[in-house]
Amino acid sequence: MKKATTILVFLVCTLAIGCNKSHQINGSSLKTVNRSVNSIKEKLPLDQRIEFEVSFWTLRDEIRNNKDFLNEIDGKTPDQLIAKGKELFLKRKASGIKDYEQYSNWDQMIAQYTQERIDQNRKKTPDIRDKTNPHRVDYKMQSM
Repeated sequence: MKKATTILVFLVCTLAIGCNKSHQINGSSLKTVNRSVNSIKEKLPLDQRIEFEVSFWTLRDEIRNNKDFLNEIDGKTPDQLIAKGKELFLKRKASGIKDYEQYSNWDQMIAQYTQERIDQNRKKTPDIRDKTNPHRVDYKMQSM
């Protein structure tokens, strides 16, 4: 009975520790990074989601080596990643990269990306082929 209780306590502690990192990026491989980033992104409020995405891809663009990227991103929370994205924005703006010259600050860039995302979602118009060809499949049933 003592062994069963010990094993149960160990499993509960392991589960609690494993669930505690749900808001951190798992950087053990690129596959787990993508999985945890998508999971975190779904839980974020809309205003923070774009900041998170932009920061992630800016960091990925900055660090091309997979191993270095995984080491840099492992264990980061959304707030830490966004802070890193802001650092990289300031660094790139100071170095004179043309894409960043049009923005006076981070918030302006995020506001523009947010507006672009809203505009993309609004422009979805149904394809004319969908209107002329109804969604229907007819089968010719023949006896065997």
